[in-house]
Amino acid sequence: MGAALSAVVVVADARRSRGRAHLDEGVGPAVVLVHGSTTDHRIWVPHATILGQRFRVVAPTQRYFGRSPWQDDGQSFSISTHAADLAEFISGSGLAPVSLVGWSYGAAVCLTMAVQSRELVERLILYEPAISSFVLARDDAQVAAADRLVMTAPARARITEGDLLGAVRLFMDGVNDQAGAFDSLPHSVQEIMFANGRTLPLLLAALPPTLGCDDLQRLEGMQVDVARGAATRAFYRIAAEWTNACIPASTPILVPDARHLFPVEDHARFTRLLLDLLASPP
Repeated sequence: MGAALSAVVVVADARRSRGRAHLDEGVGPAVVLVHGSTTDHRIWVPHATILGQRFRVVAPTQRYFGRSPWQDDGQSFSISTHAADLAEFISGSGLAPVSLVGWSYGAAVCLTMAVQSRELVERLILYEPAISSFVLARDDAQVAAADRLVMTAPARARITEGDLLGAVRLFMDGVNDQAGAFDSLPHSVQEIMFANGRTLPLLLAALPPTLGCDDLQRLEGMQVDVARGAATRAFYRIAAEWTNACIPASTPILVPDARHLFPVEDHARFTRLLLDLLASPP
C-alpha cells in the first residue's frame, strides 16, 4: 500500500480480526497503534497520515469498540481479552515483530500482551498506561486507587442515571483532571468518543488483570519507553512511574504541559514524539 494512500478496511478473515475495522496505511517497518477507552481505530487517522510516510501503520479496533454490533452482552470485556485479541491480530497479520504503541487503556493492553507474547513485540511505547496492579509501595497503591475512584465517580453517577453521553463527557474531564477538557477536544474526536459511549459501563466494571511487577521484569532487554504528561493526575503518574520501576532499563519520558488526553489534544506533537522515539536506535 503506497505511503500516500490512506485506507480504513474491514478484514474479511474472521479468524484474524473477527471482522472488526482497522486502519492500515503506509509502507515500511510495522507500527501497531492501540487506542484507549471510549475510542476506536479512527482516533489514530491524523497520526497515521504522518507516521505512514515512514512506517506501515496498523491500528485495530478492539472488541466491543467501534460501530459494529456486539456478538454478546460485553461479558468478555477485559484487558486480558483485548491482550489476547491483539496477540492474535498481530500474529495473524504476519507483521511480527512490531513496534507497539498504546495509550491509556490501550497501553495497559499492550503491556499485558507484551508480557504474554513477547516474541510478537520488537519495542514498546506506552503513554500513561491505565493499570496499577504492579505498584508495590502501599502508599502509592492507595493513592492511585483513591485517585481513580475520584476520577471515575462523576461518570459512574451518570451511567446510573442512564446518561451515557454525559458520562463520556465527565469521564474525559476526569481522566484529564480538567473541567471542560472534553468540550475542548476536536469535534471529530468527540464524535468518536460519543459513538463508543456504550463501552464505558463495561470499562468501569471490568477487573484489571493480575499483572505483577515480576511479570513486567520479564520484559528486560526489550526497548520500552514509558511516557507521561507533566501535568497528569496521580493515578496515571504512579502507574507510569511503576511501569518504569518494574521494567529493567525502560526509559521514562516526561512530556511538558501534557495531560492524559495529550495524544488527541495535540496529535501533531504526540506524533512527533512517536517519530523521535521510533527513530532512536535500540
